[in-house]
Amino acid sequence: INAEYGVMSSALKIEVQKASKNKRIATHTHIKGLGLREDGTALPSGSGLVGQNQAREAAGIVVDLIKTKKMAGKALLLAGAPGTGKTALALGIAQELGPKVPFCPMIGSEVYSHEVKKTEILAENFRKSIGLRVKEVKEVFEGEVTEMIPEETENPLGGYGKTVANVKVGLKTKKGTKQLKLDPTIYESLQKERVAVGDVIYIEANSGSVKRVGRSDAYASEVDLEAEEYVPLPQGQVHKKKEITQDVTLHDLDIANARPKGGSDLISMMGQMMRHKKTEITEKLRLEINKIVNSYIEQGLAELVPGVLFIDEVHMLDIECFTYLNKALESTLAPIVILATNRGSCPIRGTEMISPHGIPLDLLDRVLIIRTQKYGF
Repeated sequence: INAEYGVMSSALKIEVQKASKNKRIATHTHIKGLGLREDGTALPSGSGLVGQNQAREAAGIVVDLIKTKKMAGKALLLAGAPGTGKTALALGIAQELGPKVPFCPMIGSEVYSHEVKKTEILAENFRKSIGLRVKEVKEVFEGEVTEMIPEETENPLGGYGKTVANVKVGLKTKKGTKQLKLDPTIYESLQKERVAVGDVIYIEANSGSVKRVGRSDAYASEVDLEAEEYVPLPQGQVHKKKEITQDVTLHDLDIANARPKGGSDLISMMGQMMRHKKTEITEKLRLEINKIVNSYIEQGLAELVPGVLFIDEVHMLDIECFTYLNKALESTLAPIVILATNRGSCPIRGTEMISPHGIPLDLLDRVLIIRTQKYGF
C-alpha cells in the first residue's frame, strides 16, 4: 500500500490521505471509557462519566461479550430520556474496545435523501465502522537531511522561468550517509511536508512518497521553547526495510476503487465536472473488495478491526431500513451496532404497527437493551 496511491491487488487500490493531528474540543471529547473498577462495578465519577452506574456496568458486560466474540449477530439498544448520556455510553464502549477502533455516529433521519437510496447510506456507514490494519514491509531511505539542493534548468516551453530538473538530498544515520538524486515530483512532496535540513524523514523506494518524522534531537538545544517534535537519529543504514502499519476503513477502499479514471483531454475533464459529486458504490465492487480483504486477513497481511456504528433516533428508520439491518447484522464483516432511542411504544415508520421503541419485533429479539435513568436535579 502506498502512502499516497497504492495497489494491494489488481482489483484493490488504497488511497490514504495524511491526517494531521487536529485536537478539537467537542461534546464528548472528555469521554475516555466507561469508568469501571477491575471487578466491573462503576466508579461514582470516572473516564469522563458521572452517574448512570447500572447502565455503565451493563455496558461493561457488553464490552466483555464483544471481546470474547459472543456478540455476533446481535445489537445493543440504549433506551432512555433525552440528555441521559446514551451517546456518551456508546462512545465509552468504543473507547473501552481499544485505541484506533472506528466510531461512526449517525442519526436515523440521515437515510432520507433524494440523491441516494436509504440502504446505500446505511451500507456506507457500516463500511465506515469497519477498520483494516494493514502491515507491510517496504524499502525506504531513512535519515536526517544534511543537504537539499534543487538543480534548475531552462524551461523547455520557453519563457523566462526555470524548472527543477532534479534535487540532491543527503541523508545521515548512525551507521552512514548517502546522497540521493531525486525526481522533481519528490521535490514537490518535500516542499509539501516542509522538510528542511536537520529533519528526520523517510522516502519510500517504490512510490517516492515522503514522510517527515520530526526534527533531529541534535537541534533540541537550539532554542528554549519550540512546538516541534524531536526524534533520535535513525539506527542502521540509510537504505533499509521497514514495517509500516496503516489504518483504513472499508469505506476508504470503496471510494478509492470506485473513482472513475477519466482521460486528460478536455472532453473527459468536462464529463467528470458534470458528474454528481455523490455517486453510489455498487454491491459488486463491495463484494470484490471483501474477497481481497478476506484473502489478506487469511495470509496474515492485514487485521480486521470491527468498530462501533452508533445509530441515534433509531425510531426514525422505516421498515425497509430495519430489514437491511437484520441482514447486515448476519454478515461476516459487521461492526458492533449500537442503537439509541427516547421513544416508548410507537408506530414502526412506514407501517401502522405499534411496537416497542418503534422497532420490529424480529429485530428487537436480537437486541440487548440497556436503560438509562433520568438525572435527579
